[in-house]
Amino acid sequence: MQERLHMKIHPGLNPPPFSAQVVEINENNIMLSESYCFPRGGGQPGDIGIFIGDNFESNFMETLPGDFIQHPVINSDLFVVDDIISCEIDSISRNKNTKLHTTQHIVSALANDIFDAETVGNQISQEHTRLDLFFPDRDKFSAEILETSFNEIIKTNAAVNIYQWDREKIKSHEKMRHTNFLERIPTSVKNLRVVEIEGIDLCPCGGTHVDNIGLLDNLNIKNVKSKGAGKLRITY
Repeated sequence: MQERLHMKIHPGLNPPPFSAQVVEINENNIMLSESYCFPRGGGQPGDIGIFIGDNFESNFMETLPGDFIQHPVINSDLFVVDDIISCEIDSISRNKNTKLHTTQHIVSALANDIFDAETVGNQISQEHTRLDLFFPDRDKFSAEILETSFNEIIKTNAAVNIYQWDREKIKSHEKMRHTNFLERIPTSVKNLRVVEIEGIDLCPCGGTHVDNIGLLDNLNIKNVKSKGAGKLRITY
């Protein structure tokens, strides 16, 4: 299985250009020996960018997960297996998604701490992030309280740290959040990536993050919509 280099690079802002070997071409998907690109997952969009070969340039569309990260292109005939190509990830798109993904960590943590709400879904789009929350009592939810709490907490400039922890440490840690999905990960995977926002959140996560929450923008909740018994969809 291909090494996910984005998992090792932190912070996830301004990803560096890299070169890699073309190892497979499957229809219009290019697979590389290694890739710094984030593949779509966990509600975070995949990276976009440009490939540069000896005699061509080719944009790649949103990268997708698999045994090898898939880089979709319009014309795969430009590529030859074993060739070395350069890749430049679109920093504007990556930086936006990185900031919004880190924001989601904090919003989910605050909703849990203040309203005892559990995050049951999230999705980052071009214009906003939507977050689905399940409440024991959703009548207690206040968009104003959530906004104010978020906008105050990012002033603390808390650090965002990345660790590699084994399953037992993750499962036994009293402050760990969002561990239900661990059972879906093969037991052959011994260590998992854990993201800590100091004093705010701690959970396993493979997304990209800022290294200081002071870099985040203020929270602006646009819409709150019922999604069934006990559930609200927050768009911000």
